Amino acid sequence: MQRVGSPDDASAAQCAGAVLMVRPRHFGYNAETAQTNRFQAAGGSEQTAVQAQAEFDAFAAALGGEGVTVCVAEDSDEPRNPDAVFPNNWVSFHADGTVVLYPMQAASRRGERRAAIIDTAVRSSGFRIRRTLDLTHHEKSGHYLEGTGSLVLDHRERVAYACLSPRTHEQVAREWAHEMGYQLELFVARDSRGTPIYHTNVVMSIGTRMAVVALDNIDAADRERVRARLAAGHDLLPITDAEMNAFAGNVLELGTWDEYLGDMRILVMSASAQRALPASKYARLYASVDAVLAVPVDVIERHGGGSVRCMLAEVFLR
Repeated sequence: MQRVGSPDDASAAQCAGAVLMVRPRHFGYNAETAQTNRFQAAGGSEQTAVQAQAEFDAFAAALGGEGVTVCVAEDSDEPRNPDAVFPNNWVSFHADGTVVLYPMQAASRRGERRAAIIDTAVRSSGFRIRRTLDLTHHEKSGHYLEGTGSLVLDHRERVAYACLSPRTHEQVAREWAHEMGYQLELFVARDSRGTPIYHTNVVMSIGTRMAVVALDNIDAADRERVRARLAAGHDLLPITDAEMNAFAGNVLELGTWDEYLGDMRILVMSASAQRALPASKYARLYASVDAVLAVPVDVIERHGGGSVRCMLAEVFLR
C-alpha cells in the first residue's frame, strides 16, 4: 500500500501528510487585520498570548499523536507578530517542489515571512525545494493573495477556488493559477451583513470525498456555477451562515499512515465547529474520512479570526 503523498496514490494527492505550524510568541487581537476580518473580536488580556500558546501546543501534540508530521517553527521576538500562528497565508509547499510566497494586505503581517521558518519545514519534513514563486512584489501595487486562505485547492482536478475580497485580487490569483497550472474559479461570498468574506477557506474546504461549502453565502450570480463544479467531483455538505461563523468551513483533511490500516484520512476541525454542526451533518462529515480530530482553539478563533485550517500550512511530499 502506498504511503500518503506518493505520486502513485491518486487519493493522497488531495491531502498532505505533513504540516508547518508556527508557535505564536505575541498572539493577540490585531486592529489592522480586523478591518477586513469580521470574525475577529477585540479584547483579550495579559493571558491571551499564554492561552493561545497552550491551545497551539495541545493542537500540535494531537496532530502528532495521529501520525501527522508536524514541523513546528518558533515565532520571532521582533518584530512582534500577533498573527504568526497563521502561516498558510504567506507560504505554501507543493508536491512538485514549488514554494510560493504570497503578498499580504496587512503591513503588520509581512514580518511573519522568514527564511528560518521555511528552513524548519524543509528540515523537519524532508521537502525538497525545486522552485520558488515569489508574488510578494504585488504588495507595492496594493494587490494581495493570502495563500491558502485566499485559495482553496482541488489538487486532483487542478482547480483553485477563490472568493474576491480586499485580500484576494483577481490579477494575482490569475498569475498564481497560470504559474501553478490550475484552473481558477472566482466568485464573491458575503457575510450576513453583505460584507465580502475575507478568506475563501472560511467559506469552503475540499477533501478527498467531501466538499464543505457555505453555498448561501456565495452571491447568487456565482452560486450554481461553484456548486456544480464542486459537485462534479465531491459529495457536498452545505453549511449555514451560522455554522460558517463557527468555523465549520475552516476544516482540513490530512493524510497519515497506520502500520496496520495503511493510508488514513483525518479531518481536522475546531471544537467550536464540531459543536455548531447538527448531528446529521457531522455524521456525513465523519463518514467521509477515517477519523475526525476536533481541538479547542477558542482564544485563537475569537481574537485571531481564524481556526485550525488557518494554522496549518500543508507540506506536500513526493
